[in-house]
Amino acid sequence: MASDTITLRQKWQLGTEIAKGGFGRVCAAEAADGSQVVIKLVPQVAGASRELLFEPISGLPNIIPILDFGEWQHNYVLVMPRADKSLRQHLNDAGGKVLIDEAVPILLDVAEALASLQQDVVHRDLKPDNVLLYQGHWCLADFGIARYAEATTAQDTHKYSKTAQYAAPEQWRDERATSATDVYAFGVMAFELLQGQRPFIGPDFRVQHLHQAPPPMTGCPPSIVSLVSECLYKAPQARPTPANILTRLRVSQKPPSLADARLQAANQRIVRKQVEEGANVSAQKSLEQQRMELFKVAKDSFSQIPETLKVRILEDAPSALAERGGHVVVSLGQGVLDIDRVIEVTYGSLQSPQRKLPFDVIAYGTIAARKTRDRFGYEGRSHSLWFCDAHDAGVYRWFEMAFMIHPLKHEMAYVNPFALAPTDKDAASVFANSITARQIAWEPIPFDQGEEEKFIERWLGWFADAVDGTLRHPSHMPEESGGRHR
Repeated sequence: MASDTITLRQKWQLGTEIAKGGFGRVCAAEAADGSQVVIKLVPQVAGASRELLFEPISGLPNIIPILDFGEWQHNYVLVMPRADKSLRQHLNDAGGKVLIDEAVPILLDVAEALASLQQDVVHRDLKPDNVLLYQGHWCLADFGIARYAEATTAQDTHKYSKTAQYAAPEQWRDERATSATDVYAFGVMAFELLQGQRPFIGPDFRVQHLHQAPPPMTGCPPSIVSLVSECLYKAPQARPTPANILTRLRVSQKPPSLADARLQAANQRIVRKQVEEGANVSAQKSLEQQRMELFKVAKDSFSQIPETLKVRILEDAPSALAERGGHVVVSLGQGVLDIDRVIEVTYGSLQSPQRKLPFDVIAYGTIAARKTRDRFGYEGRSHSLWFCDAHDAGVYRWFEMAFMIHPLKHEMAYVNPFALAPTDKDAASVFANSITARQIAWEPIPFDQGEEEKFIERWLGWFADAVDGTLRHPSHMPEESGGRHR
């Protein structure tokens, strides 16, 4: 083999075999100018086309570039630069585990690569073996291999379409892989880096990934534990996006404030509870079952917010009165902060005759800050809290939004802006792209997955204004929330 020359766009002198396993062989090779590369030889099999292998992703950050490609002796050929080592080799050299200060930069590199793909390309087989140290960064390699193996009609190659230790629940159910599939594998890999073992150790990986909760993580900051736990949610729609992961990893590098640390610890407890409850899902899920699973995520992930707000208020103002039944009510002076309980929503609640469903809502609640009505009749403001996919289809988070009366309508609102339930026909009309009596006053913005502190500070401020009677009608509406909806 050492004398073989592969002619593609360039000529490559094939060297010795470096590795054999998975779907193909990896060989050392040399370019005409003497530079050292590696060549991946993937056997041509029935039912899968070469286009599945050659993802157009070179040039993106932390992606191993493809220098050349083509066909040779019944193989598809991928030519890549020679990397220093794989993350698997690095883990083996380190005894299977790395310290948090080393793990986070590795995860940052991988998250940056996943975020750069913008959900257009799915790796499908993310694992330490496919993460390579190249030019000082940990980079992703072997895009398209799993998709190619998945497409073939040769049954003996199907086993290469996923790696059991890292495969997401949806892969075991033979559902379509999405960027959330890579997020799950990222969570398994992060767990392995930080804990020295994978969350599921077999032998029945299918049952474990579908039905079992991962063991608790130890020795890591709460923000990292919550993030990894969210990546391992069984429901793909509830996992954080790569962009969210990247942002939170960057923030984790900064020392937390006392408020941050308290919130992170509370979030860790809630996420852990959700992971345990969400693990008991069926391998075959109907739409109704999927929504039930997402509602569990919604209820558990929301429950920390009212409690944290109440605790913060009582710390700052011990004379405040707090009660909790179906919802949280905190009062001080003339001010009242009211957070209603989470209510489940049936599918299609925002459907209207004027347009197709704008986005899907799983659950909703309400938050309000009120005071004694002033001489203009103004009482305060309330916002809707919806667990939905308002920003990106299929990506469910908690969003805050509010509504207003159309300026040309002669109606009086004592609370402005105000909340609407997604089951209210007025809410459906707001998103119908037509001029209606109700309009959006505060575009949807997320307040979970690392955004909790901004939400809490905002409502603490409005509650303080209500207490001293300075809570005023907004000077202009709609307000600039920085949010959006699709």
